[in-house]
Amino acid sequence: KFLLFFLMARCYTDCLERPLRIFFCALGRLIGSHPWWFLTAPLMLSAGLGSGFYLVQNRLSNDIEEQFTPVSGAAKTERRYIQDTFPEDGSMFSSLRLSTAGTYGTFIVTHERDILTAESLQEILDLDVHVRNMSVEMDNQTFQYADLCAQVARGACYSNDILKILNYNARNLELINLTFPWYDGRFGRVPLYTSIGSVSLNKGNRVVQSAEAIQLSYFLLGDNKMVSDRWLKDFMALMSNTSMKKIKVSHTTSMSMQWEFEKTPASIVQLFSITYAITILFTVLCCWRLDNVRSKIWVGGVGVLSTGLAVLSSFGMLLFLGCPFVMTVASCPFMILGIGIDDMFIMVSCWQRTRVMDSPPDRLASTYGMAAVSITITSLTDALAFFMGCCSPLGSVRFFSLYAGAAVVFCYLYNITFLGAFLALNGQREAENRHWLICSKIPEELPPGRSGAFGVCCVGGSYDRATGKEADPVSRFFEKFYGPFVTQAWTKGLVSMVYVGYLAGGIYGCSTLEEGLDVSHLALDDSYIIRYYNNQRQHFSEYGQNVMVAVKQPFPYWSQEAQKMLCFVDFENLSYVNSTSAWFLSFKLYANETNLNVSSKEAFLSHLPNFLKLNPIFRQDLNYSMDEIHASRFFVQTLNTATKKETLLGLRRAAEHCMVELLVYHPAFIYYDQYAIITDHTVKTVLVAVAMMLLVSLILIPNPVCCLWVTFAVCSVLVGVAGFMALWGVSLDSISAINLVICIGFSVDFSTHISYSFVCSAKCAPNDKAVEALAQSGGPVLQGALSTILGVLVLSASGSYIFRTFFKVMFLVIVFGLLHGLLFIPVFLTFFTACRKL
Repeated sequence: KFLLFFLMARCYTDCLERPLRIFFCALGRLIGSHPWWFLTAPLMLSAGLGSGFYLVQNRLSNDIEEQFTPVSGAAKTERRYIQDTFPEDGSMFSSLRLSTAGTYGTFIVTHERDILTAESLQEILDLDVHVRNMSVEMDNQTFQYADLCAQVARGACYSNDILKILNYNARNLELINLTFPWYDGRFGRVPLYTSIGSVSLNKGNRVVQSAEAIQLSYFLLGDNKMVSDRWLKDFMALMSNTSMKKIKVSHTTSMSMQWEFEKTPASIVQLFSITYAITILFTVLCCWRLDNVRSKIWVGGVGVLSTGLAVLSSFGMLLFLGCPFVMTVASCPFMILGIGIDDMFIMVSCWQRTRVMDSPPDRLASTYGMAAVSITITSLTDALAFFMGCCSPLGSVRFFSLYAGAAVVFCYLYNITFLGAFLALNGQREAENRHWLICSKIPEELPPGRSGAFGVCCVGGSYDRATGKEADPVSRFFEKFYGPFVTQAWTKGLVSMVYVGYLAGGIYGCSTLEEGLDVSHLALDDSYIIRYYNNQRQHFSEYGQNVMVAVKQPFPYWSQEAQKMLCFVDFENLSYVNSTSAWFLSFKLYANETNLNVSSKEAFLSHLPNFLKLNPIFRQDLNYSMDEIHASRFFVQTLNTATKKETLLGLRRAAEHCMVELLVYHPAFIYYDQYAIITDHTVKTVLVAVAMMLLVSLILIPNPVCCLWVTFAVCSVLVGVAGFMALWGVSLDSISAINLVICIGFSVDFSTHISYSFVCSAKCAPNDKAVEALAQSGGPVLQGALSTILGVLVLSASGSYIFRTFFKVMFLVIVFGLLHGLLFIPVFLTFFTACRKL
């Protein structure tokens, strides 16, 4: 094994890298000889493809369920079964039996001490009257809640249990002993835990002493969406304008999250302009030189323009092809800006290492020979990493990856053609010793009799006569100061200790990483629904969902022994299950009270219609004919004592292990499905992307061991980013999963440039090779990293969780990638003398 490793290490595999270098040299000479063709062609292509943005409104796809839930999630299959087997009865509404969230408006009323006082309850009752009497007009018709409400028995509107118990009279509270969590009264057994929250009970019994919150809901039939949406908006307006003396009100509707989510793009429009302004300023400053000829300010500006054209072309092309434009794609330009500017700095650095006296075509050929292969490696791995994300079951990840991958491809093509052509034109200006701003010829040295001010403004064109190359202060810093510093023995020991601490912190963070996207995070921070969700978590978090359990096969419900096969005990033994309820248990209780014998199939089916006539709500729990019950369902009340993932998977396991074919479902499971797949899918995507990156590196980097170092850097950065993002309060969800895929691309960018320069160095000693690699690539890597950080920095001020998360993870990616590229990898490469060109 050691011999194989040694032979791999000493093998300089340039069978593909060398022909590529020759090809890019020829391409550089061609572009340098005909720069105007390669400058105008991308502009014309961008103008054509960019017109696709006229279709962006038609391509918008911001449906939360489509973008943030698995396309083929198990819950969606379960929902279809429930809808087909147990169709909802519009004349007998039951929120418990809804296959979707329904159409509703709801509010939570809170009090600092006790909401169950006559004064507070009267204010709540007054607010209830305002909601019921609220009128909306559409098509010359007026609608109130009574016209749109979901109907229960005998055409009555859905109403709130707590108000029915009080008989809509606040004074009746003194006459009633409310019991929690269930109240047995004239309306039957009522679950009060859905109506009152933060309850204090009397000692020794379940009688409610006080409560801090009451929740009321108003369900609509929802058959006319336009009218329903109008009512919901008026409901929101009423709640927003409500001011109470003693109580506080927070509210939401079934459409609020969707409407609030759609406001997110408008919140970052201003950030785009700030980002590009900051990036242009930074790039210009990095490309500015004191020499009035060698200054490359226009190159820096064109580098930013080239990235913008890449985004314009790629997005426009995909919009023409009919690809949906999703919310997460809005963060893509910030990332592409960093990738494009990084490549631009590499090209400028390589240009400065060419001979000044050579012709512009020859200088561009030499520049491409040094830079193009490195840029190709990083661009190819970036694009592959993103395109791997297209396999994601989450629409937000899939379409982001598609747009990002296409943008990387165009960014690469435009940097090679458009930016390269302008670099050649700038080279022509330099060859003629013309001023960077006014393009007039200026002297290389200060003419006699001229002032110092003239020398500052109107003299330029100097270069290092000994080497024939331009002076680069950043490269000089890395060559003379930073490189020798990090290659000292004591520095290497210190760096190794720092790395161990970094890795330990990353591994610890990974062990604390939480999964899943809280739907409330999709709204802006100042949204009114944030307050509602906070109140819900504070006051109504003890009880979870009432989950449907469907029996998918005919079953002998009349047999007491057979009922044990329905796994009631298995469900109730779960720590997060509070109770179960079922129609057949109520039927058995009814049979006992009426002295009916229902222990045989014939008797059971013959008495069932009378029971259902008295209790018509249970009709929705059965799919039956006169001689057979084909399917039915019962309910399991859960507690919020376990994570959403544990609850979902635990209930599904209990159903799978049962001898009877069961299915568990709740509308919230549509969103919980992400918890079941996010970790496994992210790990698989990252592993495949890393494998693709390794393959590309093995083909294009002329040393296998150094390819392994690049792979090591990528994996190391991934561990660090995943761990420290957990410590920063970021969960593993569809948003951070996107960034972990990005992490691969940026990690390759930083480590590849250094490793490639190390391998191609003609030096013999490892320390000398590391110093030369840092001198050649350290400056562009540092400048590219800083430009990317500045590009995403403004997102830290965003009011959206999506873009703040993008900033946090991108910041970690850049910082850790830079740390590996400029510190860990150069030091570690010196530990192995085998990575050299033979």
